[in-house]
Amino acid sequence: MPDARIPFTPALTFAFEIRASLAPTLHVGHGDGEKTEFTPITGGTVDGPLLRGLVLPSGGDWSNTRGRVCELDARYLLQAEDGAVIDIINRGYYHEGAETPDQYDDDLQVTHAGVYYRTSPVFRTDAPAHRWLAETVFVGLAREAEDGIVAIRMYALA
Repeated sequence: MPDARIPFTPALTFAFEIRASLAPTLHVGHGDGEKTEFTPITGGTVDGPLLRGLVLPSGGDWSNTRGRVCELDARYLLQAEDGAVIDIINRGYYHEGAETPDQYDDDLQVTHAGVYYRTSPVFRTDAPAHRWLAETVFVGLAREAEDGIVAIRMYALA
């Protein structure tokens, strides 16, 4: 009997992009070989085929830098077009000097050569229309979109 297993390759589907406005970074402290900072999130937008809305002025990003690697731990709120509030915890890493090329999603440059800036968001909401966010694994490709604005392209993992 032939093998009936179908090969599986995980796939990413573009869901939406978060464009978060940032206030100046605040220095928190220095530890043994590390630097801790906080960057407030002051607003922004959410736009894409699966979610549209706003980034609420709330929360921010706590970062710890050890050597050349910055560990990110952001927590803030989104508000969908229908008014539902969505909590996001978005952890990831940023470092320069990575062996990565410029990367594009169609014509949009989503990463810059030599920069590793990836996140792994988790969403929470009890809004029925948006429960899928809390039941899906996402990967975020982040980049500085312009001065004071970080853009994170969110891809759902199939």
